[in-house]
Amino acid sequence: MTSCDVIGGCSSDYVALSVSIISFVSLFLRSTLPFIIHKVPRPKGSSFWLPTIQIIASFNLLLSLAMALNIVRFHRTHWWQSCYLWGVWIHVPLGFGLLLSCRLIQVTHLYSVFVKRRLFPIRSYISLPLALLPWICWAALLQIKQPLSNHCHMGIQWAIPHICLPVLYISALVAITAAIHHIEFKFDELKDLWRAILVTVFSISVWVVAYVLNETHEEIMWLQVTTRCVLLVVASILVVAFFSISFSQPLVSVMSLNKKDSFGVKSMGQALGIPDSGLLSQNDPTLDVDPNQPLDKLLLNKRFRLSFMEFADSCLAGESLHFYDEVQQLEKIPVNDPVKRIYMARHIIEKYINTGANMEVNISHRTRQEILTTLDIAHPDLFKNALNELLQLINMNLAKDYWSSMFFLKFKEEAAMRNVDHELEQVNGWDFSPRLSSVHCPDDPFYQDHMSRDPTTTHYH
Repeated sequence: MTSCDVIGGCSSDYVALSVSIISFVSLFLRSTLPFIIHKVPRPKGSSFWLPTIQIIASFNLLLSLAMALNIVRFHRTHWWQSCYLWGVWIHVPLGFGLLLSCRLIQVTHLYSVFVKRRLFPIRSYISLPLALLPWICWAALLQIKQPLSNHCHMGIQWAIPHICLPVLYISALVAITAAIHHIEFKFDELKDLWRAILVTVFSISVWVVAYVLNETHEEIMWLQVTTRCVLLVVASILVVAFFSISFSQPLVSVMSLNKKDSFGVKSMGQALGIPDSGLLSQNDPTLDVDPNQPLDKLLLNKRFRLSFMEFADSCLAGESLHFYDEVQQLEKIPVNDPVKRIYMARHIIEKYINTGANMEVNISHRTRQEILTTLDIAHPDLFKNALNELLQLINMNLAKDYWSSMFFLKFKEEAAMRNVDHELEQVNGWDFSPRLSSVHCPDDPFYQDHMSRDPTTTHYH
């Protein structure tokens, strides 16, 4: 009877399998709980798909290792149990290769946005397959040459080029990281990037050592069992440490459950520390609204803007007002702070400008393309034309209805109440109480003078 060190199913194998399952569940919860608890709307485009693909690649990596290394006891009698399916196609291009390719695309986007100050010109659905193409070609070559043994091991002449491909991608990551290390990121992107590089280098080093031991000591059964368990455990650590949403969804990364102040952060303006970007405060000024005044001047008042925004939301047309509000927050960031301006501008583009965005605004195609193809994403007038177009639409469609709505009446009543309260505070602020002297009256040199001037103490004879 064949022992477990050959066909799998040893107790240590199931321990390693349990670790991998726990790691993947932890990864899945870490990526989904912020959206569920904070009720963050699901983003669209690469901001959503790249992290999602990383989760799928992590699952493929762990599953392919478990199948190719005989972690689970089974006999390879079916085509879907083939070493080339799990050890080549799912493990190489759809597992480790997909993980590194996604991270390479994310880092390239960071370099383009924060160093070149422009959006990455190639869409992710094009750049990701291009980055994955070398891995697919290598897997096809392995499929054609059939170098794997019955235990899914390859000879040394194939192992060396097999290692060169991830080393090449890691070198590219290191090079791009060196080019952006001077940027003062606000959401731990640089720290997450270095962590991913270090854990990947460590994993490859462990893989090389385990491979050499497996190939040179096939007769030592306990060593075979130990190395395959170590490989799966290290891969489990890799998928957890490698994953990060700070690259694609920095606002969600701030809402991580392990941060004390995460529940107080609801917008990008708050996350960046932009003043006056939260809820209304008592110090916000009250505005006497005149419908004849230009709308753009009225919207500068925060109380009026929020009232108008509530009305627009009730009409299912609040995208323009929310866009205006976030652009106002962007304008509060100094021009000499380009990093914060880039964060805010990129957030606005992903939320309002990109085609199919969650709150896509109704602007002309020319204006949209001017923003998406800008050569300086931190430019002060980046959204100027879009604002002008939207203000015209608001004036034509929403403004007239707002003046006759209950929202405007409520705003006027609240403004009147605040004015009355303010006047009462001013009146109550005066101190009309008589000033008492601490000197005894007969000893007070001004006592007689006080008595003579006080009409209540005057005696008539």
